[in-house]
Amino acid sequence: MNKWLIALILSLVLACPAHASEPFAVAAKGAVLIDGASGRVLFGQNENAEYPMASTTKVMTTLLALENAGLDEQVTAGKNAYGVPGTSLYLSEGETLSMEHMLYGLMLRSGNDAAVAVAEHIAGSVPAFADMMNEKARELGIDAHFVNPHGLDAEGHQISALGLALLFREAMKDERFRTITATKRKVIPWVGNEYSRVLENKNKLLATYEGATGGKTGYTGKAGRCLVFSAKRDGLELIGAVLNCPTWFDTAAQLLDYGFENFRAERVFDAGQQVATVRVRGGTQASVSVLAGAALETAVPVGSLPRAELELPESAAAPISKGQSLGTAALVTDSREYARCPLVAASQVELRDFGSALRRLLRRWLAGFER
Repeated sequence: MNKWLIALILSLVLACPAHASEPFAVAAKGAVLIDGASGRVLFGQNENAEYPMASTTKVMTTLLALENAGLDEQVTAGKNAYGVPGTSLYLSEGETLSMEHMLYGLMLRSGNDAAVAVAEHIAGSVPAFADMMNEKARELGIDAHFVNPHGLDAEGHQISALGLALLFREAMKDERFRTITATKRKVIPWVGNEYSRVLENKNKLLATYEGATGGKTGYTGKAGRCLVFSAKRDGLELIGAVLNCPTWFDTAAQLLDYGFENFRAERVFDAGQQVATVRVRGGTQASVSVLAGAALETAVPVGSLPRAELELPESAAAPISKGQSLGTAALVTDSREYARCPLVAASQVELRDFGSALRRLLRRWLAGFER
């Protein structure tokens, strides 16, 4: 009887797959997978260590270009852009393209000459543009240091896998960036040539991985193969990055598979949704509606039962301004917090005093004349 029991237990253990949340390693110096909605880390391997980033640098270049220039602006390739080594659009000195076409050349063809042309157009010089890149990195709170706009090997030019994923997440908030990075093939002008430039996206995941939404490749001898990538299924968008990864596309697919198999999208509140009311002390109205200041959403483990926990005072003192922070909401599952959003006042509430009473009386009097 005991032998049968032992055999049954062993058969059940062997039939069960390994627990999905168990640690595993990937063939990369640095790797990370994050939830696109919240930025929460779902998998990390040396994700905070900084390594050379090669042409994934161009995500930052494109982000700054979108923030500081119009797509219809004309960008001229100067002498510094002409003949930059590595992948190229083969821009002639003095050749002019729209910013939009330059950015397609950056993100699809990975043109280093286009990167210099864009940098000089925006900041006047490559060093000045690198200062802008580093300022943006500080603003985003990411681990990175930029020396140039293209990613060719340079001392101190490096980023962490987590920093790269968070940078890409920020860029993906711009629909223009989303359109560019998701484009598989683009034809742009080739001034002075009878043929147009035909740009093919180097990100193979767009053709091979279901739900792929974008990414950027990079390679140098020092950096190895680098890739930042994203995909979306059933409302869940995942963003990942691998640095110095010989199996870049296979590893990216492995990380995305892990994410989609073990997590699902959960949205508790939409931004601006009313979630509660709070009593007002000494105000011209007894209570004020409370809105979610941002969407409360994140990836949660498959099979979990999330709930929202509101942290609000029993009452708030007037005066209250519209949009004033009143508390926070947390998305919690299995006694673990996964995301948080601010809770804000939906409207203004004046202090109940002689001045507010006089103002109300005046408004009613004026309204009578408007009838």
